[in-house]
Amino acid sequence: MNRLFKNKKILLSLIVLLGLSGCMAQDVIISVSTPFSAMWTGGNSWFEALFVYPLAQILNWLTPYVTVTVAIVLVTLGVKLLTFGLTVKSTIASQKMQVLQPEMNRIQAKYAGKADNESKMKQGQEIQALYAKHNINPLGSIGTMFIQFPVIIAMYQAVIHSEAVKTSSLFGYALSNSPQKAFADGQWFVLVIFAFMAVAQFVSIKLPTWLAKARAQKQPVRLGEKPAKGMNTDMMMYTSIGLIVFLGFTWPTAMSLYWLVTSLAQIAQTYYIQKAYIEKEAV
Repeated sequence: MNRLFKNKKILLSLIVLLGLSGCMAQDVIISVSTPFSAMWTGGNSWFEALFVYPLAQILNWLTPYVTVTVAIVLVTLGVKLLTFGLTVKSTIASQKMQVLQPEMNRIQAKYAGKADNESKMKQGQEIQALYAKHNINPLGSIGTMFIQFPVIIAMYQAVIHSEAVKTSSLFGYALSNSPQKAFADGQWFVLVIFAFMAVAQFVSIKLPTWLAKARAQKQPVRLGEKPAKGMNTDMMMYTSIGLIVFLGFTWPTAMSLYWLVTSLAQIAQTYYIQKAYIEKEAV
């Protein structure tokens, strides 16, 4: 259960990346004049009609007033704000779990090598008591993480299919072109954006662990306590980041902007929750 909770964000990232491969055809363009009824034809689903279409139209509507880059930033931040209430509990629980990892290690070490049912039951009871003491429901917040899944897919498709994005450029270079093409064309500023996106994605996933380690250093260390081994978690994290970077290199540059803004917003959200909830609760 503990391992599932620790890995759920990384699992979500992997599921999102796999889900993106089943999206609507790349040649579909949503313009200001595209009627809502058109989203129910041509093999499109209720998902495209109810989620993708509104976001794409917001991008189309904003672009005449601001640059398409700013429009992507505004819509991405708007989506993050709307989903903040759904993610705050999950993020708090996840960060608490990171902080409690030494306690979890102590309990697991206490029952290491004991395979009888009584020992397993006592270990489970101690873990549940630890959760209850710190008001953590390790499974209750998993549902909120998966509520974000369709939101991420919808934003991705909106960026890909919005006419404003497809026909716009950044410093004279089309946002519909991929970083891979930018590399061939010598458009280095696109590769800089792509590199910032990869770094921000790494930091956003790794930050909760760093914050937990920083707090753990302030806690007294028990004699004989062993540090957590995060090999499986790290492997999944690096796999998730690797997939985003690999696929992002062939996606439109607009998607690099989207992932960059999303990652920066996630970093800010993690810091805010740490200061406003985790540290205040610990006082």
